[in-house]
Order: sequence, then C-alpha cells, then structure tokens
Amino acid sequence: MKLLSDENIHLRALEPEDLHFLFTIENDESFWEVSSTQTPFSRFILEQYIANSHQDIFEAKQLRLIIEDNNTKKSLGIIDLFDYSPQHKRAGIGILIIDSEQNKGFASQALKLLIDYSFEQLDLHQLFANITSENVKSINLFKKFQFKKIGVKKEWIYSKGIFKDEILFQLINKNEN
Repeated sequence: MKLLSDENIHLRALEPEDLHFLFTIENDESFWEVSSTQTPFSRFILEQYIANSHQDIFEAKQLRLIIEDNNTKKSLGIIDLFDYSPQHKRAGIGILIIDSEQNKGFASQALKLLIDYSFEQLDLHQLFANITSENVKSINLFKKFQFKKIGVKKEWIYSKGIFKDEILFQLINKNEN
C-alpha cells in the first residue's frame, strides 16, 4: 500500500507475531501517563485485541498501526488514530517510537504517512493531538507538520504525584475539495 509507506518505513496492521512487541510497550509504565493505562495488560488480553484488530476504523473508531523498518522488518513503534468521528470528520492521533529508535526521523516519516492517509483516504477534515506540556519532542514533531496549539487543559494529567498541563493541537485539512 503506497499510501502507508515510503522509502524507509511502512505502517501496517497488527499481526499475531506482534504480541511480544505490544506486550512490551503496553506494559512499560513510562508510557502509561500518555495512554491513561493504570494496570498491566495480560498476553491473553492483548492476543484478543490483536485478533479483533481486523475491525476497520468505521467499526472500531480507532486504528492502530505498527511502524516497521522496510529493510530490517523491525518494529519501531506504534501510531494510532483514535476517537474517530465520521460524522465530524476528525480523529485523534498518537505516536510512540521505542527508545532505541528515537531521533532517527521515523516519527516524522510515520506521522506524515498517517496524516496523508487520514486526509486522502479517510477524507478527514481535522486531526488532533493531546500532548503534555513537558513533552518537547512530541510538541516539536507535531508543530513541524503545522499542527496548531488551540488550547491548554490545566492540570489535566495526574502522574507520579503531580498534575501536568496537556496541550491540545489541531491540524485542519486545507486541501479538501
């Protein structure tokens, strides 16, 4: 699928072989703050999640894709569309690149692919992202793709004994017909 790939990476659906990768990411407590996770996931629950991932975005209201290196076939991270609303033509977008693969341009490539897919294939009018105020890497990534800061949710995220602000970013599709 050309729309979900470039010369270095491609975005693909979850496969049963992704269980270990997904288990590692979902149970990494350092990511729980952004995923609103509070308890670990079992392999069984994640197996069921993968088994049901065949539902399309219209049915599930979300789409989770693995970011995979074209050359090594290594899983680099996950990118999601969530809170999909066909009525309002919008969805949230989130991205996670594993630590060992950060700062190599993969997040930018994956985000560009998913923005293009969202606007061209899904015909969305807008995408949004919720980013904690201290997550400078993510803020810079989304700003690079012209996401605009449209608001701040004060003391929105409670993590490790402190409240953190969450910034809401939005990208409007300027190329709609």
